[in-house]
Amino acid sequence: MKTKKVLWLLPVLAVTIALAICFMSYTNENRKIFRSKADRLKAEVVTDKTIEALGDAPVESVGYVVFFSVCDGSARANVYNGTGSTLDSAWDNAVKLTLKNIKKEFGELKWVRADVVSKSWPATSLDILNELKDTPSGFDYNGLSFDPGFETAFTEGWMNGSGLYDYKENRVSMERLNDWLAENDRQPLQMLPDDMVEFECLGWFCDENDEIYEICQEGADTGRRMVPALDAEYAENIINNASSFLLDQVQEDGSFIYGIRPQFDKEIDDYNILRHSGTIWSLICRYRMFPNDELKEKIDGTIGYMLDQIRYDEEGAAYLLEAKDNEFKLGANGIAVVTLTEYMDVFRNENYREVCEALGEGILKQQDPEDGSYWHVLFADFSKLEEFRTVYYDGECTFALTRLYSLTKEQKWLDAACKAIDHFIAADYTQYRDHWVAYSLNEVTKYVDRQEYYDFALANAANNYRRILGRARTYPTNLELLISSFETWQRMVDKGMDTGDFEVQDLLDAIAARANRQLSGYFYPEQAMYMQNPQRILGSFMMRNEKFRVRIDDVQHNIGGFYLYWKNYDAMLAAGLDPGRMDVTLIKD
Repeated sequence: MKTKKVLWLLPVLAVTIALAICFMSYTNENRKIFRSKADRLKAEVVTDKTIEALGDAPVESVGYVVFFSVCDGSARANVYNGTGSTLDSAWDNAVKLTLKNIKKEFGELKWVRADVVSKSWPATSLDILNELKDTPSGFDYNGLSFDPGFETAFTEGWMNGSGLYDYKENRVSMERLNDWLAENDRQPLQMLPDDMVEFECLGWFCDENDEIYEICQEGADTGRRMVPALDAEYAENIINNASSFLLDQVQEDGSFIYGIRPQFDKEIDDYNILRHSGTIWSLICRYRMFPNDELKEKIDGTIGYMLDQIRYDEEGAAYLLEAKDNEFKLGANGIAVVTLTEYMDVFRNENYREVCEALGEGILKQQDPEDGSYWHVLFADFSKLEEFRTVYYDGECTFALTRLYSLTKEQKWLDAACKAIDHFIAADYTQYRDHWVAYSLNEVTKYVDRQEYYDFALANAANNYRRILGRARTYPTNLELLISSFETWQRMVDKGMDTGDFEVQDLLDAIAARANRQLSGYFYPEQAMYMQNPQRILGSFMMRNEKFRVRIDDVQHNIGGFYLYWKNYDAMLAAGLDPGRMDVTLIKD
């Protein structure tokens, strides 16, 4: 019996040994990779220039502090630090601690980020509470050590990426902190100590190809790599990566995975058919740039899903159903028409002409023929539900009506669009800073040469670009507004029309600043590495103030803005664009 028992254990033992060898092999390989990347980083970081920038002993209690964040792309980065009386000794101590712990990495090491504390100050729990209370959600850029000796300390990226900063309650999450302490065989804390240290860092990132990037450490760009100049090629790469993310979200039935909460890799259990439609539009933009059959197949599948949600009334007018709410939203009709007309233009067919006209009839039924205003929401039985929900619906449908005129050349569509724009002017829609108004004016002025329409289009930018220019958050629709307005201005110039006192340089400065600001919402690996599943959201766009949420419309609008930037780059450059322009004075928004 003993012999049989031993024989039975042999395969188990063999597997265990094999796994141990494999694990040790990964560990040893990762140590080699880390050493190599750390050496490359050291050549960039531990220099006279950095030492001069840091000054003497940035942290009073320990001198210099160096952090290493190491990540294999499949799980949240682990962060280790070292302290020392010199930058060189702190670096070496951080390297030793990382090498000692690197066995905790599960896959092949891809990314290493080095952060060096450049400024520090004492903080109490009350200080943290007041700081978070006065800071917009997601925008605290300070790291935190829970003790003066930096034995338990985290960089800003880790504090935000892991949810340790709880902006809803204006506190540090003790639950998440104690989870980390337990995972690392440390004693839990009952409350925050009153001898903590807050700090700022200078940062550098080494990617999987051993390319090194200096990290922005000022204002709303903090945490992402520095970009020398955002040219057309750079915008093209951004579009390609972000649209590839969207393609990965397409499911078998043609719907999208609606969104992700990346801090904990949770999918958003919701859906919005209007946003579904707009996301298809951004994929069609990608096809214009990078056509291929697989992409077309995905686009066709997502259109099929959208078409399945269309319902017709007794007179043949069509409406796009929001199934979860059992209602028809005006804007959904508008974006569906824009998307389908864009599709037909790209693929040079009229496959969806009839459904577009039926959707257009649905829009006309919700427009007041006297003043041009719209009714916004219907019940599923086509009766009226809400007169107003969001101003965006007005511009979306006016844009769609003009697209219908472009498709059919039937005057009724253009007349209805003009009636709506007359309403925009009378009600001063420039106050809403609405990108859809900019899109609709740019489209209408292709066919209608009314000076008041052009003037209103320019005013929609001029009345807003100073406020838009300094917004700390990314607000991707702002770039769409600005560049659509530039296209309208360019049309006026080409036609020899009077642009009045419109300052195009102010517009171009705002475009450059906003395009660079949007890069702060792009999930570069140096920021994605602090999320639970970095590889899943790499190359997407997030809303930092919404707990780094990634949602299909967030990505869509960023693609839309960068697509316009890419398409108009040469014209904007000729008009005076400085693609390297970064920030002006930020406003609180």
